[in-house]
Amino acid sequence: MTVKAVSFADLPGWETDDHAAALAVFVQSCDKIRENSQTRVQDWTQLCAFARTAAETKNDARAFFELFFQPVLIEDGSPTLFTGYYEPEIIGSRFRAGKFQHPLYKRPREMKLGTPWKTRAEIESGALAGRGLELAWLADPVENFFLHVQGSGRIKLNEGGSMRVGFDGKNGQPYRSIGKEMVRLGILSAHRASAGRIKAWVRKNPNDGRRILQHNPSFVFFRELAGLDPDAGPPGAMGVSVSTGRTIAVDDDYTPLGAPVWIDKKGRDPIQRLMVAQDVGSAIKGAQRADVYYGSGAEAGRTAGRIKDAGRMYTLLPHASVKRLLPEG
Repeated sequence: MTVKAVSFADLPGWETDDHAAALAVFVQSCDKIRENSQTRVQDWTQLCAFARTAAETKNDARAFFELFFQPVLIEDGSPTLFTGYYEPEIIGSRFRAGKFQHPLYKRPREMKLGTPWKTRAEIESGALAGRGLELAWLADPVENFFLHVQGSGRIKLNEGGSMRVGFDGKNGQPYRSIGKEMVRLGILSAHRASAGRIKAWVRKNPNDGRRILQHNPSFVFFRELAGLDPDAGPPGAMGVSVSTGRTIAVDDDYTPLGAPVWIDKKGRDPIQRLMVAQDVGSAIKGAQRADVYYGSGAEAGRTAGRIKDAGRMYTLLPHASVKRLLPEG
């Protein structure tokens, strides 16, 4: 891993962003900062108090970030990759009936988090059947699978009302990309392996499609999220609601959860914006890897599904953290 200090002038588009919007998101999770090898919790304590004051008094948010932070470029030799995620909205039921035959499961008590457990194929073959662990039933196995990938969702209940569900643990098996597997098998070309095309192929080829989905042995368990503001995003890894267009999921071995991160995303939907690292993901590994949260619903899903872009991301760290990382700088 290499760490290089840069200036705010090196951040493309920095001067034109809505820094107040970024500050509002930052203060939501600042008190929950998680330390890693790049930073310590105590580096943030007083800084967070100043952040709340700046947000409440409508002080110059850009000046706040420029005064209290130093941008750094953290790299591990892998190329930068931005993808997108969202909160699906899916039709389902609390009861198994008719077309609703594909369960979302609550976490089994005997499963120990972080320890390899039953695979996706074993679970989908009935390993948990009859235990009353079904939280809801969906009509579409493909949407069920992609709900696991996203980690949270809104279910419009067939019997009326709705349910929001969120991540409650996984089976400890490695995450394997079904898109990469379909490219390897020659089913899709690399530039056509979007979420939409994957879904379409699996639906058209249900038997082979099931085997493709089970190539990924990782399996997610859910819990019902009660009492959430319907206009708020789902809780991320820090326990606060993620924010559309301002939250990213990162690899917290490299980027501290809660840290502001400047992203310069290239591609069809370019972004130059100050985000906050408030989430993680099984497939988000590497110093220059981030998943941008695009919101809820079908349109957010279409946008997130086509994101697979290069660029650069710069982490904003307190001066005390940077001094510790770069004592000669």
